[in-house]
Amino acid sequence: MSSKEPGYPRPAYAWYMVVLLLVIYTFSFIDRQILGLLGPAIKADFGISDTQFGILTGFAFAVFYTAFGLICARYADSGNRRMLIVIGLFLWSLMTAASSLARSFMSLFLLRMGVGVGEATLAPAANSMLADSFPKERLSTALSVYSMGIPVGSALAFIVGGAVIDFAEKLPDIEVPGYGLMGAGRKPS
Repeated sequence: MSSKEPGYPRPAYAWYMVVLLLVIYTFSFIDRQILGLLGPAIKADFGISDTQFGILTGFAFAVFYTAFGLICARYADSGNRRMLIVIGLFLWSLMTAASSLARSFMSLFLLRMGVGVGEATLAPAANSMLADSFPKERLSTALSVYSMGIPVGSALAFIVGGAVIDFAEKLPDIEVPGYGLMGAGRKPS
């Protein structure tokens, strides 16, 4: 058998793509899970119930992730899948960063919706790209490696996220011009 099968990219390039998509998928799961670590602080700062926090961590994300995932899958069938991933990565990163500026339950809810919309781009485009890059007898392995982003991202969110939260709680409050006094466990004033 030759080093390159007809109709597929070189194996080295195909595996490079798997690793790159794995890294992106890992970061998407870090973005999803990190909010769970901040639950007590978010509930205290916004004065929300466990149910409202559940809506933020589940419903706000999942409904829009699911709905836009179908739209993104349709686009991935015939559109530019790389650009779809780039746009989604930019959007969910922007929405995740903007979540740190949320001042209310509703603003955080809307930003979590944005994270869901952005992350909905990845799976359809990645699965389609991988299916085009591997023959069927190697596709399951490639998809399994890509799917490792779920447990790896979840684990890293809790390990790294916990360390970052611990570090941030030790920092002094700072005054952000136009935003107010901020610090660990402090609502913007």
